[in-house]
Amino acid sequence: MPSRTTRVLLALAVSGMVVGVAGCTGTAQTDDRPTLTKAAAGSVTVAAQDDAAGRSIRASRALFASAPGAVVAPADDADAVADAVSAARRAHVPLLLAAKRDGGAASDGGAASDGGAASADRPVGAELDRLGASWYQAEGDVQVRTDVPERDAPGGGDAPEPSRASRPATVVVADASADTAVIATAKAAGARVVTMPDGVSDPAAAPDVVTALHEHRGAPTLLTGAAFADLPDPTWTIRAAESGWQLPHGGQRPFDGHRYVAMYGAPGAPSLGVLGEQDPDASVARAKQLAASYDGVSDEPVTPAFEVIATVAAGDAGADGDYSTELPVSTLEPYVDAAHDAGMPVIIDLQPGRADFLSQAKRYESLLKRPGVWLALDPEWRLGPDQVPLQQIGRVDASEVNAVSSWLAGLVERHGLPPKALVLHQFRLSMIQDRASLASYPELDVLIHVDGQGSQPDKQATWKALHDGAPAGVHWGWKNFFDEDQPMLSPAQTMSEVAPTPSLVTYQ
Repeated sequence: MPSRTTRVLLALAVSGMVVGVAGCTGTAQTDDRPTLTKAAAGSVTVAAQDDAAGRSIRASRALFASAPGAVVAPADDADAVADAVSAARRAHVPLLLAAKRDGGAASDGGAASDGGAASADRPVGAELDRLGASWYQAEGDVQVRTDVPERDAPGGGDAPEPSRASRPATVVVADASADTAVIATAKAAGARVVTMPDGVSDPAAAPDVVTALHEHRGAPTLLTGAAFADLPDPTWTIRAAESGWQLPHGGQRPFDGHRYVAMYGAPGAPSLGVLGEQDPDASVARAKQLAASYDGVSDEPVTPAFEVIATVAAGDAGADGDYSTELPVSTLEPYVDAAHDAGMPVIIDLQPGRADFLSQAKRYESLLKRPGVWLALDPEWRLGPDQVPLQQIGRVDASEVNAVSSWLAGLVERHGLPPKALVLHQFRLSMIQDRASLASYPELDVLIHVDGQGSQPDKQATWKALHDGAPAGVHWGWKNFFDEDQPMLSPAQTMSEVAPTPSLVTYQ
């Protein structure tokens, strides 16, 4: 028996609702050349319906302005879809999937008992009408309610490619479910197709996707697959990927498949951490050596990094009375530049004293506008109006943290920057008040950095206590102190004894 069988119901023209070449929007084509949709440069379309039939039609609308015909197949018949893929690509026309009707063959949504009337809720027929199609080819057992006649598609030698004018080809990003119908339509339209890795739903975390979007920056983009249904801000995600910036081990999302070993401190201040013990170039070399000590013991690639204290809590009030010394941008730039040249991220750390975090963060906007420059808030040094550093342990309300995260996320979105890390230092529950109400933004990866010092049993107890009731989706960091820890964990011990394994390990 042949693999292709066809059942066609021809619809009657009822109340002007016929779906076909003479319908309300379709017009007969004067030639057999399909034309591509004139999508705006940089536009982003998402085809994330749960059903493959809906995605196939969304893709057709996104890619084709018109077509002389289309290939139709039942969504649940893999053999028919495979045949349809080849036919659609040969003919340079869309592949439309029909959903299965209860108790019968695949249908485009109409009921067989309604006298043959066609309506706009029959997706395949409606899409043939929009395309201005004069024919369709059915593969498998389908019913299409349309007055467009069924016939075989022309062979590859007879089928002209779509008219593209000077528009760049659309980039189609498909999730790992391999939506074959959409990919066939994309290739028929001459689009650039790139597939997401298994288990990854964020294009920013997929190195090959970022590369493809950068190479075709400015082109329209189609995201197809149910995995993209929950992507919060597709337009920003694509803009950021088009920049081409990636982390050393690929992708843009800070803590997806990445681990960092960072040196902490302030420029020229050895007493505040190891970062201040040498100049920027020597600090890069030392950070690389420190990260290399994790080779063979980390189950994820390890990247060296800096955490640079930009505002230092001070024992005296200073001219502005806030008990915080704000280092000028020019003092930090050599470290940021050296790290950038080495492919290392930099975390800008704030110790605000009696000032607030947001006003201090804005001082360093020029640095934070760079890819790979992230932000850390240290509530230990966020003091009340009558407090002094080293006499009290500071605290911050979640509302103040949210003001910073909102501003930082807005900065990322406005400038099309890749995602940033927002690091929150904490070694007491009281340090972040109302922690459960911390806001989340797609532009930010939030990490709680547990930076207590002392004996290992005490540090482990703090680590476990801070995990209890933590906001969902946060990442975790751990600090090793060269002098204060009793004893300091080795790299192998840090990876094996701290659970869950931290995404960021800093050294002070």
